[in-house]
Amino acid sequence: MKTSPETHVPLTGFPVYTASEMQARAAAFHDTMSSRRSVRQFSDKPVDRAVIEACIRTAARAPSGANHQPWFFACVGSAQKKREIRLAAEAEERAFYSGKAGEDWLEALAPIGTDADKPYMETAPWLICIFAQRRGGVQAGEDRKNYYIHESVGIATGLLIAACQMAGLATLVHTPNPMAFLNGICGRPETEKPFLILVAGHPADGAVVPKHALIKKPLEAIASWL
Repeated sequence: MKTSPETHVPLTGFPVYTASEMQARAAAFHDTMSSRRSVRQFSDKPVDRAVIEACIRTAARAPSGANHQPWFFACVGSAQKKREIRLAAEAEERAFYSGKAGEDWLEALAPIGTDADKPYMETAPWLICIFAQRRGGVQAGEDRKNYYIHESVGIATGLLIAACQMAGLATLVHTPNPMAFLNGICGRPETEKPFLILVAGHPADGAVVPKHALIKKPLEAIASWL
């Protein structure tokens, strides 16, 4: 790696823990994230904008191709905008469930019990519409090609979900296909592609989750040590 005082600065502020502290912190974070569930029954209890802002700031710390940070988070809290998004999303979902999806896809979804109705998109206090920017750059207002866009936005979304969980918010990833309607509703340019909608808020009293979703693969099925 080529470095110079003009292009690099010393790494500062990086935490240093003992081996036992590292293990304890990793285990504690695992315990917090183990309670994460995809929730489809939300309360209308408000969530302060400051909480969402802090979660977005965390997401924005994600690594990205050439540090271009090719993401935009349209945080929708207005009842009118949420309704517009719900209606547009449900229109796409009705097409999906009425034949657009193949039988294998619908069979895979059956244990979860999903359908075209998405009332939680109006009930939850926030819909975070995440866009992937085809063009941008490290400085605001630049118009350069972005790189590793979907990988970068995917990592940022993962950090956002984790941040919401740490803040005590339930979340749901929603991906109607296509999602071009989000550009118009959220006022985003055509150079940005809708990535997904993250529903965020408090779970409703008595909320339930599918038993199917509790099945998680064991460590030996998802990792190897070489």
